[in-house]
Amino acid sequence: CSTPKKAPTVVAAPPPPVVAAPKPAPLPEARLNKVALLVPLTGPNAALGESIANAAALAMADLGKPQVQLLSFDTAPGAGEAAAKAMAAGAGLILGPLLASDVPAVTAAVAGRPVPILSFSNDAGVAGGDVFVMGFQPGAAIGRVITYARSRGVDRFAALVPQGAYGQRAQLAFVKAVNDAGGRSTAVVSYARDPAKLAAAAAQVTNYDARVRASGKPQIRADGTVARVAGALAPVPFQALMIADSGAAAARFLTPLARFGAAPGQVVILGTELWNNEPGLARVPALKDALYATVSDARFNSLAVRYRTKHGTNPSRLASLGYDAVLLASSLAAR
Repeated sequence: CSTPKKAPTVVAAPPPPVVAAPKPAPLPEARLNKVALLVPLTGPNAALGESIANAAALAMADLGKPQVQLLSFDTAPGAGEAAAKAMAAGAGLILGPLLASDVPAVTAAVAGRPVPILSFSNDAGVAGGDVFVMGFQPGAAIGRVITYARSRGVDRFAALVPQGAYGQRAQLAFVKAVNDAGGRSTAVVSYARDPAKLAAAAAQVTNYDARVRASGKPQIRADGTVARVAGALAPVPFQALMIADSGAAAARFLTPLARFGAAPGQVVILGTELWNNEPGLARVPALKDALYATVSDARFNSLAVRYRTKHGTNPSRLASLGYDAVLLASSLAAR
């Protein structure tokens, strides 16, 4: 008899080898654009430069994940030296300097590289090429306050302007603004920032000597001599006086102006954008009704509250330039 054959053993096929999925390639790191902030961090303007730098840092924090890296350099030892360090660090954009007089040194340090310079100066004369001006402009501020005064019935204006480049720009802006508003300029007097010379400038702009001469009538005495009898002094020939200088300088003019018939209340005192950075002017009683043009306080006050919380001090009004400049730099980097 035959022995039954055993069924063949079924052997399962080995499982396919496990092949790990390839790891995804790492995403390239976002490229940070280096931006240099050039402000005075030591010296007489250190408080102002620090305020701008701190506000710029607040803007960086607000951006969350900014596409810029902010590098700060002190311009007090030399703006050209600070700009050279910024170039060595690879900066592709410069925020600053603060002063118009520092712009040429910064421009020279950039030496033809395609690096824009966004100055915080209010001197439009330094703008050109790759240099831009971000500071508050006197022409815009003067035009706005003249237009406002004109809308309130003022049609005769005069101005006191300091000697120098700023005074020259303010004078041109004043004359243009008065003409554009349909007003009349009675006098523009340039003065040196010397306390001993302020009275002479006040007398000149108020036409004081001519008004004194016109106030008296000749009288013939018994001996044949002629004398003048004082009469009422004629009012000054203007209704509003612009003092195109800081608020502190304007305050120093108040006493001589009152002596010559142009006290606040007799005329309207007008200021410029330079008053933006002087909150203490609100405590000068004689300047209570003075007018000057400024940006809205709402956004700045919001910045100031956060600044005080972070640093324990009040920011300069110009701190907003640092904050806005960083937002602008980030926007440009995102393009």
